[in-house]
This record gives sequence, C-alpha cells and structure tokens, in this order.
Amino acid sequence: MIKVLVVDDDFMVAKVHSGYVARTPGFEVVGVAHTGTDALRLVRDLRPDLVLLDIYLPDLDGLGVLRELRAGEADGVDVIVITAATAVETVRSAMRGGVVHYLIKPFEFGALRDQLAHFAALHEKLDRLASAGQADVDQVFGARPSSTPTLPKGLTAQTASLVERALRSRPDGISASECAELTELARVSVRRYLEHFVATGRAEVRLRYGGTGRPERQYVWLAGT
Repeated sequence: MIKVLVVDDDFMVAKVHSGYVARTPGFEVVGVAHTGTDALRLVRDLRPDLVLLDIYLPDLDGLGVLRELRAGEADGVDVIVITAATAVETVRSAMRGGVVHYLIKPFEFGALRDQLAHFAALHEKLDRLASAGQADVDQVFGARPSSTPTLPKGLTAQTASLVERALRSRPDGISASECAELTELARVSVRRYLEHFVATGRAEVRLRYGGTGRPERQYVWLAGT
C-alpha cells in the first residue's frame, strides 16, 4: 500500500480528499494535517510515501512546507499539490520544488484517482527495473494524464465512464460485443469508446483465437491507468 498524508486547512475538504484516496486501490491515508507545522511533524513521524499538499495553510504555507521537506531528511517523499491557488508564480515554485502534479480545486474524484494511479504505475515500473532506458525515463518525465480529459467529437463522458466500468470488470479482457451487452449500448458505439481508450494508452488490444475464423479483438484495461 502507498501511504498518503493529506494536508488541508479545511476539515471537510481534508475528509473528502481522504475519502478519494481510500477509494483508490493500492493507497491508504495514514494521517491528516491542517497546518504546515503539523504536516512537517507527521511526515517525520509517519514516513508517508506521498503528501497531498494544500498551499493555503494558516501558519507555514504549502510552498514553505515543500521547501522544508526538500531541505530536510524527508526529501524523498513525493508531493502532489492540491489547491485553489492559480497564480503562475505559485505553480512555478511548486514545479521547482519537484512536485509530482498540481491539481486545482475543485475537482472530482476521477481527476485525483487518475493522478494517483499514474503515480503508482510509474513507481511500480521503476521498482521492477535494474536500470532505466530512455523509453522508461521518457514515460516517467513525459506527458501525464490530464486532470480534465477531453473526448473526441461525438463521445460523451457519461458513456465513456460506463464503458470504462465494463472494461475494469473484466480484467482478462472483453470483446466489443460483450461490452455492448454489459452496457446495453450499440456495438458500433461501444467500439468507438474502446478504440479511444486504446489510442490514449488506457487499454490495449489482445487477440483471442478460437477454433476457426479470424481471431477476436479483446480489450484489456491497463492496470494503473
């Protein structure tokens, strides 16, 4: 399990974000802090793997916490900034502090879930490698999932979510026909969503060979996306 410390001055917001983390497989909340001072103390005491860090804190702001973390013995902890702060200089300072990502409030569960899953997938990949090739490094430092994903014209977020759930429910793979039956959608429509997930790297195609005829395309949701 990846241990997460949630830092936010608003008690209700911290509770909501903690719930988001708890709903994401492979992650657990090990602590919650409402001030910068408490955040630094809990990082030292709990040794989390990841900190979800607000910028607007009542004592030491989030950027100050980030500087302290990078200067101290907890330099190895990863940080995702979660804040309403939109000033470019704040974003730039967070980037210089080596944050994993910067999420602007408010956002829905899916935005944080995607970033957490991306974080977990990259760390799992690096843990398996004895040495990193350029392709591995490019994946770590390259494009990250968007917090506001866009869909091709004609596709809707609601239907995409429905098809995604069907994909996730069949970890061994699902055909377009099977997915259409599960979602009660037209096969040609489902196929467009499945191919979109493949094109964006969230799913892959595997061929299932039967006794005769052409092999059937099986769509598999990629773990960690």
